[in-house]
Amino acid sequence: MNVLILGSGGREHAMAWKIAQSKLLNKLFIAPGNAGTKEVGTNLEIKLTDFEAVKKAVIENNIKLVIVGPEDPLVKGVHDFFLNDEKLKNVPVIGPEKYAAQLEGSKEFAKEFMFRHNIPTAAYESFTAENIEDGYKFLETLTAPYVLKADGLAAGKGVLILEDLQEAKNELTEMLANKKFGEASSKVVIEEFLTGIELSCFVLTDGKSYVTLPSAKDYKRIGEGDKGLNTGGMGAVSPVPFLTDDLMAKIETQVIKPTINGFQKDNIPYVGFVFIGLILDKGEIKVIEYNCRMGDPETEVVIPLIESDFLELLIAAGNKELHTKTIKLKKDSACTVMLVSGGYPEAYEKGKEIHGLDAVENSIPFHAGTTIKDGKVVTNGGRVIAVTSYGDTFQNALKQSYKNVDKICFEGVNFRKDIGFDL
Repeated sequence: MNVLILGSGGREHAMAWKIAQSKLLNKLFIAPGNAGTKEVGTNLEIKLTDFEAVKKAVIENNIKLVIVGPEDPLVKGVHDFFLNDEKLKNVPVIGPEKYAAQLEGSKEFAKEFMFRHNIPTAAYESFTAENIEDGYKFLETLTAPYVLKADGLAAGKGVLILEDLQEAKNELTEMLANKKFGEASSKVVIEEFLTGIELSCFVLTDGKSYVTLPSAKDYKRIGEGDKGLNTGGMGAVSPVPFLTDDLMAKIETQVIKPTINGFQKDNIPYVGFVFIGLILDKGEIKVIEYNCRMGDPETEVVIPLIESDFLELLIAAGNKELHTKTIKLKKDSACTVMLVSGGYPEAYEKGKEIHGLDAVENSIPFHAGTTIKDGKVVTNGGRVIAVTSYGDTFQNALKQSYKNVDKICFEGVNFRKDIGFDL
């Protein structure tokens, strides 16, 4: 069959790389893709939220399955667009409908869902400009640090963690009254601060059945020792070394099963990936957030550990037949190290020529922010290349990635030298 992946990052390159290995694939298309996806499929110059252009591409290329990489088209209703179109309604879309995508698109929706289904999470309340005074009072009942979350999508920048009560009140004013994050912060969720170590679990579901993908831990801060500004992710390790069988069974019982059962009880139509951000504290687990798609750079370590035919699993999910499949995983560890543009996550320049990709050995360079210009691979984003490697331990996988990171260069290149340091 012909398959279309929507997206242009490392997540989409990793998915394309894996799907390209499937015996069930005829032709693979990626829209808009990057310099890496061009090696395993055909890139289409399409804006992700231009649903009419997506429709045209699906019809012209006889696409039989669509996989949505990033959250934006899901929250804007690309799946609903397919269901409501006579020519597209029979093309399965991997990615939840707009209502279900609120699990990521609205912090309040996600919190209410968790409380309704007894899924462990931090205590919270939500506020708007109309009841901002109540927000100040709620902050006074909490102890520092204070966690403020813009309810809507704010490109990963809508969460503030503050040590000072007055600063927290000032920021609440900025978010609600002065629209610091635009419409995303017209409502703000304030929640208790959770301590512990973070990890992520991923499931692919058709709304009733599910398969569990490998766990992962990513590293968000730009600086070594988890210091400095937040980024989209500087590296990742999979599976999480401290995730024992007993702990995984607890996550399954307390989080994964109640989430999938909750979809059915609430009539939430959900086909696609559920990314569950977790925090572990003294053996107890709580959910920090849901995302309605795979993470990036976690996908770059999770997908390579899938032994099964990934496309076969996606087709089964799209046809609501996932109960007929099981997932087989590799016994290795996988680690990725992200090469980023100089200045990222603040201002950075694009268009820097990338050298050394052809010298990479025994690692997979997944392209995150690249394009082709005048026949050369150049930078086209803040996060540029994720260098992924296998190993019998995560330490050996990391060693292999760092060996190849040293072979790739472009002007201003930056990366963290301590991925996995806390494990």
